[in-house]
Amino acid sequence: MPTEYDVVIMGGGAVAENVADRAVQGGLSAVLVESELVGGECSYWACMPSKALIRSGIVLRAAQRVSGASQAVTGELDVAAVFARRNGFTHGWDDSSQVTWVAGAGIDLLRGHGRLTGEKRVSVTAQDGTITELVARHAVVVSTGSDPLMPGIPGLLESEPWMPRDATSAQIAPTSLAIIGGGVVAVEMATAYASFGTRVTILARSGLLQGQEDFAADMVTTGLRGLGVDIRKASPDRVERTNDGVVVHVGDETIGAEHVLVATGRTPRTTDIGVETVGLTPGEWLEVDDTMLVKGTDWLYATGDVNHRALLTHQGKYQARAAGDVIAARALGKPVDDAPWGVHVATADHASVPQVIFGEPEVASAGLTSSTAREAGHDVRVVDYEMGWVAGASLQADDYEGKARMVVDEKRGVILGVTFVGQDVSELIHAATVAIVGEVPIARLWHAVPAYPTMNEIWLRLLEEYGRPTT
Repeated sequence: MPTEYDVVIMGGGAVAENVADRAVQGGLSAVLVESELVGGECSYWACMPSKALIRSGIVLRAAQRVSGASQAVTGELDVAAVFARRNGFTHGWDDSSQVTWVAGAGIDLLRGHGRLTGEKRVSVTAQDGTITELVARHAVVVSTGSDPLMPGIPGLLESEPWMPRDATSAQIAPTSLAIIGGGVVAVEMATAYASFGTRVTILARSGLLQGQEDFAADMVTTGLRGLGVDIRKASPDRVERTNDGVVVHVGDETIGAEHVLVATGRTPRTTDIGVETVGLTPGEWLEVDDTMLVKGTDWLYATGDVNHRALLTHQGKYQARAAGDVIAARALGKPVDDAPWGVHVATADHASVPQVIFGEPEVASAGLTSSTAREAGHDVRVVDYEMGWVAGASLQADDYEGKARMVVDEKRGVILGVTFVGQDVSELIHAATVAIVGEVPIARLWHAVPAYPTMNEIWLRLLEEYGRPTT
């Protein structure tokens, strides 16, 4: 007989865990279906290991930029110690602690590959071939995430390229690395491996960090080149593996490297999860409403990368909290608050998303860029300020270089977006997120006094550039 739960969640990553936790706290039973490590991509192959690889180099360079500390820095980065520290964050790719947390939260776990077999039905095939049939009384949630996109470059697949997981789980730094792509993964892995002494080449047809403010891409390009990274606006014609590594052909040029890393985007994990049994198309993103309900259904939800709204762990967990809560509310006949900014919706996904890119330098942004704000039809005013002119920034590093941009909706007098670029700006972004989500009027922000001398003084300087309201 099938095993019944109120909610069946396909996936066992951070997003899936949050769906299950909220559903259980709401009074429902829930089970996670996971074929890999509980905790998922973020814990073992993405957010945590990647930032652990990057951090040591950032700290070393920060010390080198402060006179007094710089004279004390006499050694090179201990690359083996960096990898060992990263291994600590992944617990050696052992998910025991995550499994313990799941059990303690009252959530069941079923190891195996889950496939939809019909409405509210999931079949789970374990590694030994055992099949378990699950039935959801109220909802099935797809939290299967995404996979790297493999571009159709001749010879690339046959060259046995690194994918992002290989880059974040490597135990030895290669002597050379060619990176195809110019997005976040490309920038962050270039930052990490250049810090290790690896000769890094980035091939990015449209340049770096498309979708961010132009000045952010320019400053990161300059910063990475300062680390020795060769950045080319080009796309490979073909790739081949040799006895010495790989050769990337770009026009009449060839680039030799020990490994080639593919960092060209993501594709949804919906190819082999049975979506066709419920009228959906395998290999496509799952379109959802703001409560994460898949369009055209009243029982199927999709959270995290797989819905393509905001491919960031923190946004996926935000979606998960809304989905878990609304599933419980609907199941128990409680009121549903699905108006914008209600407790059962993920309104912030549309225009209030924060993000940090841990490159050289850091890029921290929230909300809309100047171009996306104009495209959305807003009456936009852009205010820029050099971060190095802020007293707190000049204390962080000698000759501090950075820039801030505030994008203002002139009709409403509220902030639509903020971008900071520079050392240590990652810790500034939540204030911007609060101002954007809360639609705090510019006139009121003048009363949010930043402590002196900290980098947060950038807020006062941006407001001064904007001009104080006269009434």
